[in-house]
Amino acid sequence: MELTYDTEVTLSPLVIRKDKKHYIVEDTMTGEFYEMPKVCIDAIELIDQSKPLDVIENELKERYPEEVVYIIDFIHQLLELELVSKLNGEEITRIVEPKDNTGFTWIPSSIGCFFFHSISAKLYIGLLAASIGMLLINPGLFPRYTDLFVFDLMLKNVAAWLFISFLLVLLHELGHVLAMRSEGLPAKIELGHRLFFVVLETDMSQVWKLPAEKRNKLYLAGMYFDMAVLFLALTVQFFQMEGTVFNGLLKIVVLDTFIRLTYQAAVFMKTDLYYVIENKTGCYNLMENGQNFLAKWLPFLKVSQTETFTGEEKIVRRYAGFYITGVAITMAITAYYYIPQLFFAVDQIMLPGFTESISSIRFWDSVVFLLQIVLVMGLLLYSWTKKYRYSS
Repeated sequence: MELTYDTEVTLSPLVIRKDKKHYIVEDTMTGEFYEMPKVCIDAIELIDQSKPLDVIENELKERYPEEVVYIIDFIHQLLELELVSKLNGEEITRIVEPKDNTGFTWIPSSIGCFFFHSISAKLYIGLLAASIGMLLINPGLFPRYTDLFVFDLMLKNVAAWLFISFLLVLLHELGHVLAMRSEGLPAKIELGHRLFFVVLETDMSQVWKLPAEKRNKLYLAGMYFDMAVLFLALTVQFFQMEGTVFNGLLKIVVLDTFIRLTYQAAVFMKTDLYYVIENKTGCYNLMENGQNFLAKWLPFLKVSQTETFTGEEKIVRRYAGFYITGVAITMAITAYYYIPQLFFAVDQIMLPGFTESISSIRFWDSVVFLLQIVLVMGLLLYSWTKKYRYSS
């Protein structure tokens, strides 16, 4: 249907909340959220008052003389977002899949409030400070790349690391869930992926129902639980005798948790800390706008069709600096932990294993480990070539 100034527009049920700089618009039918400036909110309110579109446009031009206002274009945008229910009284068909808002609602809010309350942030930061203190007092507790190798067989090391890592990630996501429940909001732990790897992630879309000052607690909840785990593991290790298997497993816990916390600074991957920065600044497309800014000098970065609102340019430039810093941190972790771990495993476990007889378990341990390396390298090569083909 062609839109004219005589078109009668009826919008879907919307909930509008004031945010730091602009407004958050919730589509109550789908549970989707959109950020809009004040001029758009005024347009929506005038449409809901059933005023003619030409009257709305003229009124908005008077209110916002510095803005370029075309109400027909705005209606087209609302149609693309499926926020229009009727045109000239004719129903617009929508295939709506309402979100399940019952996730973990069986967990009482009081349990969430036990872990996340008015002073919880200070307590968790205190645990992190205590952990740093223990590392300074006893530098031997600082995680090293060799901490992964508790057993002589790589199969046992990999199994131990996968099991511990899964439990720690689950605990991290549980932190997010309990923080959501402390505000009476539902949450779901879902399966996602990073490249070829399956990961757990918490659906926190309902966080937009809260004012900005309450969101950071929810974004940081997983890190808070990581801080608690790091403190407990270091405390036990502080008094635990060296050389025991239990102490070795604790080292894996410290290593995995330390790397996860450090990775939070890699904001180019949209980590929990990234969302805190977004929430603090009120700029909700920092990743995309930051990449657009850096693409001037790094043309291989993907350019997005996102809009930088007026006054956000300085924030985007600062975020670009955090983006580069995050990349550097990722490279440093890779150089300090992952690459030495690979060389250590090859030199100390895989190659000696191939000198054993074919009937030796060490020989087959080395074979399986070599196949793992070949598989990972093959997947990375496939990913890179696929990305190159699509980009060209």
